[in-house]
Amino acid sequence: MTVAMIPFSEGERGLDWLGLTRAIAAGHDLPRAQVADVLLYRGKDTLLNRSAWIDGLGIAVKVCTIYPGNVAQGKSMIGGAVNLCSDSDGALEAILDFHLVTKWKTAGDSLLAATRLARKDSHNILILGAGTVGRSILSAYGAAFPKARFTVWNRSPEGALRFRKDHPEVSIATDLESAVKAADIVTSATMSHTPLIRGEWLQPGQHVDLIGAYTPAMREADDTAIARARVFCDNRDTVVNHIGELIDPIASGAIGPDHVIADFYDLNSFVRHTDDEITLFKNGGGAHLDLMVSRFILDNWNSRRN
Repeated sequence: MTVAMIPFSEGERGLDWLGLTRAIAAGHDLPRAQVADVLLYRGKDTLLNRSAWIDGLGIAVKVCTIYPGNVAQGKSMIGGAVNLCSDSDGALEAILDFHLVTKWKTAGDSLLAATRLARKDSHNILILGAGTVGRSILSAYGAAFPKARFTVWNRSPEGALRFRKDHPEVSIATDLESAVKAADIVTSATMSHTPLIRGEWLQPGQHVDLIGAYTPAMREADDTAIARARVFCDNRDTVVNHIGELIDPIASGAIGPDHVIADFYDLNSFVRHTDDEITLFKNGGGAHLDLMVSRFILDNWNSRRN
C-alpha cells in the first residue's frame, strides 16, 4: 500500500465545511472511540501524542511538538503530523500535515454544533480572537451562514487590524459588551484564563461557541453565562472534568454535572427548542475528532486522484 503524504495546501483542495460536519456526525454513529494522550517534556519543550481508535474508521496518532523558544527565532512554535492507519489491517495509510487537520477539526467541530443549535436566521456573528483559529472560524461559519455579517474583537487592536486587512468585509469591535449583546452567534477562540463573556450580556436567542479554553485553568465565559444557557459539548469524557469552563461552575455550585445536556454521541439531542433560548457549545477537541477529520481529508485526497 502506498502511503499518502498530504501537505497543507494540497490536502485542503476540494474540502468543504458542510461536508466535514456530515463526516463528523457519521463518525459519531460508530462505536465510541478509545482515546489516550501521552505527554513528554524537556524543559519548556513538549511532545504530545494524541491517539484514537474507532472500530470501523481506523486509528490516528497525532504527534504534536511544542517548542516555545522557536518564536524568538522566527520559527513555528508548534509542529507535527497525523498518522492515519487502516481499520482492517493497521497499515499506515497516510501522513497528514498537523496544521491542516487541526484547522479543519477545530472549526468543523464548532460548526457542526452551530448548524444544530444556532438560529437558522443568524446574521450577525462575533468572533473573539483574531488568530489562526478565528480565521478558520470565519471560513467555516461563512459556509453555513452565507448571508452573515462578521465582527472581530481582539485584545490587541493591532491583531484585529491585521485580521481586517486580510478580510476587509469584517468589522472591528472595540467595546466587547456591546458587540456580544448585538450578536446572534458569539464564537470565542482566545487563550484567556479569565472569563471574557459575561452572562448578563447574553441576549435571548443567542448561540455561544467556546473554543479557546482547553485546560482546567482556562475560561472564556463566566458562571452566569454557563448557568443561563442550555449547554452542550463534543465529548463529555474530554470536557466536563478536564476544562475550567465546566470544572469551575460545577465546583462553585452554579450548575450541576447534569447541566450538560448532550455530547456528539447523542446528536439527536442537539436541538433548539425556541427562538428565545440561549444555547452554548463547549468545543473540547480530542483525538477522536482528529481521526474523523483525517479520514475525511484522505477520502477527498483519494477521490481527486482516481
